[in-house]
Amino acid sequence: MTATKGLEGIVATTSSISSIVDGVLTYRGYDIDDLAVNAAFEEVAFLLWFGKLPDAGELEQLRAELSSYAAIPDELIAQMKLYPKEAGTMAALRSAVSALALYDNEADDMSREANERKAIKLQAQLPTIVATIARLRQGLDPVQPKEGVSIAENFLYMLSGKEPDAIAIKAFNQALVLHADHELNASTFAARVTVATLSDIYSGITSAIGALKGPLHGGANEAVAKMLDEIGSLERVESYITEKLNNRDKIMGFGHRVYKNGDPRAKHLQKMSRELGELNGNTTQYDMSVQIEDMITSRKGLKPNVDFYSASVYTQLGIERELFTPIFAVSRVSGWTAHILEQFEDNRLIRPRAEYTGPTNQKYVTPDQR
Repeated sequence: MTATKGLEGIVATTSSISSIVDGVLTYRGYDIDDLAVNAAFEEVAFLLWFGKLPDAGELEQLRAELSSYAAIPDELIAQMKLYPKEAGTMAALRSAVSALALYDNEADDMSREANERKAIKLQAQLPTIVATIARLRQGLDPVQPKEGVSIAENFLYMLSGKEPDAIAIKAFNQALVLHADHELNASTFAARVTVATLSDIYSGITSAIGALKGPLHGGANEAVAKMLDEIGSLERVESYITEKLNNRDKIMGFGHRVYKNGDPRAKHLQKMSRELGELNGNTTQYDMSVQIEDMITSRKGLKPNVDFYSASVYTQLGIERELFTPIFAVSRVSGWTAHILEQFEDNRLIRPRAEYTGPTNQKYVTPDQR
């Protein structure tokens, strides 16, 4: 056996959910460019779960189910109020989702029908949990979800308690579509490994959130926002980036193990960043981001990934930096649950081997002889 570091290039399973071929990302065969421009996030979630886009009746039914499940238990909110204010938002989300299983009487029902219902519940309740975490951290009361509105609109409403404008809803819907799934990434693989033991769907999602928490996965957009804050102005971009490059510091938001010619999702987020900046009358972060991209691409040959422009998009939407990665989970839970459903359909315990590199031929001796 020969180890492959990071499992790079290893095909670990088959999947019909999403693909990345020659730099093109598709969900169930639909190009991400097509879906990002035209689809509601609820349509994309249905596509990932059930293998086709919903007709009008199916979409209406799904939206009704999502709306009916959106509220979270009062007992969970009471628990969340006890979380330390200094605790990280991803740690809070991970804990809340794990606890959510305690209030679902179908948590251990492994039938396909029950797991489909749990997928819809999780998609409905994660936005509420994230918005509640944000409100509680600010010392504010949670805002109850509205009935009959989209996930994008509901989340922005629960976050601020105010009606979001149409452009903000459109931008956030598109961000959710772009982040919904991404083949066998680290968090998706973590979810599939967990449920391959025939553990429950809540355990799988908790594992996925734990993997997403790391800065080499979902946390990169927070690092990009921090960098933009540190730079502060367009005039400081060149000196800041040059110093980072001279020190061989990693510039977050660039490069991708799978995409060699650029992340296809980045261009949509770049466009959103510009449009939101123009709407808000302040394109500084967008302009800074473009200049950083030009420098990194010309000097390092790296292109932006999905995290780079999402940082300025979320900032323009008035979302605090600590919520960037939890928002990633709000979208990606659609893909995680789709992969979990797929894993259960033809399950086999995921148990790779390791190439042993330790000492050999060791012999035990008693402590007094060591």
